[in-house]
Amino acid sequence: MPPIDPVFWGAAAIPLILLMVTLVVFRWAAHEAASVGMFAAILVAFGLYQLDLTGLAVASAVGIWEAVAILYIIIPALIFYHVIDRARGFDALREQIKSFTSNELFLVLAAGWVFVSFMQSISGFGTPIVVVAPILLALGVKPVYAVVIPLIGHAWANTFGTLGVAWVTLEGIVEMQNVLLTALSAGVLLWIANISAGLTIAYIYGRREAVSYALPFVVVISLVHGGGQLLGIYFWEPAFANFFAATLALLTLAPLSKLSRYAAPADGIESRPAMQDEITTLGASSPSPAVADGGETQSDVRTDGGTATASDAAHAVDDDLMSLKLAALPFGVLAVIAFLTAVVEPVGEALGTVELVLPFPAVETGLGVETGALSAAGDGIALLNYPGAFLLVSALVAYLVYRQAGYYEQTRELIDGEQEGFLEVVLRTAIPASIAVVGFLVMALVMDYSGQTSVLAQGLATVATSETYGFLSPIIGALGAFMTSSNTASNILFGGLQLETALALGTSESWILAGQTAGGAIGNAISPANVILGTTAVGIVGREGDVLRKVIPWVAVVCAIVGVVIVVATLVGFLGAI
Repeated sequence: MPPIDPVFWGAAAIPLILLMVTLVVFRWAAHEAASVGMFAAILVAFGLYQLDLTGLAVASAVGIWEAVAILYIIIPALIFYHVIDRARGFDALREQIKSFTSNELFLVLAAGWVFVSFMQSISGFGTPIVVVAPILLALGVKPVYAVVIPLIGHAWANTFGTLGVAWVTLEGIVEMQNVLLTALSAGVLLWIANISAGLTIAYIYGRREAVSYALPFVVVISLVHGGGQLLGIYFWEPAFANFFAATLALLTLAPLSKLSRYAAPADGIESRPAMQDEITTLGASSPSPAVADGGETQSDVRTDGGTATASDAAHAVDDDLMSLKLAALPFGVLAVIAFLTAVVEPVGEALGTVELVLPFPAVETGLGVETGALSAAGDGIALLNYPGAFLLVSALVAYLVYRQAGYYEQTRELIDGEQEGFLEVVLRTAIPASIAVVGFLVMALVMDYSGQTSVLAQGLATVATSETYGFLSPIIGALGAFMTSSNTASNILFGGLQLETALALGTSESWILAGQTAGGAIGNAISPANVILGTTAVGIVGREGDVLRKVIPWVAVVCAIVGVVIVVATLVGFLGAI
């Protein structure tokens, strides 16, 4: 195994440092930064970690294969978006949603925190970001913030959401002494992430005034989210706990919208940095540029990267917009399909039989790092039981309905037929996003196969004591989620390491494992795949660095708070800590 010393640890950190500096400091486009990180990881793996050319080829091939799985979401997501946008569905959605309440902050929290959590509870893999980011854009949120808000808003639901796939995975790969206590500990930590998400989204919208104004909303929803999830874990089943809580919170929005505080526009919020000054729709003679996060006009930023789209110009013919039922149709179809395939096991199993599998051989480095072969059915892509397939079916249903109702023809008439081809718009956004995803995943897999990722985590663990290791456990979990773009993969990668370290140090196994999966959930907010899905969905591919600049501080602060809570809980013996 590679030695855990400053040389090997520092070398393993180089690809990540280069990636973050180029993305966040220099603001390079994601595909450019990913290429730098990828080549740095390859050089370190070959030059120091003794991963030979065959191993590099296998690791790179697995990375490309993993990228194909993500692209099977990104490209259908683009199709899904443009099918709705070209029928002016987002314009209709915005206008119809506002008929429930004119309180803008309520709507942003409802979409970017409550609805995105519900979507995460039934369908993960980035689908919540793809669905909610364009909705926020339609509500008048600036493009960068339209990605930032759902990234933060959905993170807490990443462990027990998607019907508990990350939790079930962790439970399967490590032998927990007390499964219930570990799950409850994770629920407590995720509740911290949940309430911090609500408060942060309110702050993003309108700074301190918005936080004060939204506080009752945030407290009520967080009690439903966090408390409901804990109740679901204790009395029901961890795999369904988040779905129970997220559904209950969604139902809670109706009575909250009737309160006088939230039934009318918010008073006393002077600054609205996340919102565009004007929301434009179809009909103007020239397109208005999207406004970026800092308030400056970005003439090259469009909602989809193309020209003359269905959201390009001034509000002229709102009477011709579709109804809320039609505007919400594709989202409803998506939710129903995701729910049925997840809950009705025979349906999910039948669709899962159609799987694309590629065999990859086992690899061993010169330093003894072994990675097993990939060839079993579980390592493939379920072509029909997959978010990409669900998005395509939902887009097809929406296209047929909108076309039959004449909305596409209406759009062409309103813009005098000056509309860029559908395929051209999709490909122009998909190509740079695809390059970025491939670069990120190859970098991550090369680091994993060569042992760099394990050295980074073990290096952090070696500097800790039994009293302080709890602070590092969520950081390691977040590192895994950033590296793999998945809380589930982070649990697979570091779950065993966390347990072994906890036992060796004599600290609480339950809290350390809870910190691992809670950190993985929080770190999902900065996972490259999710960030790219978001920028792709709102048409700002290349601005991933701007998104990360706003999300990274939240991830760092929340991981630190969670780490402190673990340390304190371990010291006082809370929830069975020893």
